[in-house]
Amino acid sequence: TPLARIVGYAQAEVEPKWLFLAPVEGVRRLLDRIELPIEAFDLIEINEAFAAQTLADGRALGFDWDKVNVNGGAIALGHPIGASGARIVATLLHELQRREGRYGLATLCLGGGGSVAMAVERMG
Repeated sequence: TPLARIVGYAQAEVEPKWLFLAPVEGVRRLLDRIELPIEAFDLIEINEAFAAQTLADGRALGFDWDKVNVNGGAIALGHPIGASGARIVATLLHELQRREGRYGLATLCLGGGGSVAMAVERMG
């Protein structure tokens, strides 16, 4: 039985010197594409490349911090190189299920100035 369906996906690139703000652009593109406000998300998983990066991105996007990395992020859980996106999505899906939330947002920055963002909706 599927845990969730993908509502939308977006990617964005910024100049490499602004790498850690790339998720802001990716999330904004995603929200425009799926026509949902950030407030619609029950949970948000953002890769914590660095704590300051997470805080800056959350501030720019207006995160409700009670919904962000509720089990700890990469600083607490680890940052498996090449598998961070999978770890973030798995954490998000299982926590949405546990809390019976509806929408989840996963996002991370990529080397060289890229970012990805994905919205999911819990099924069942």
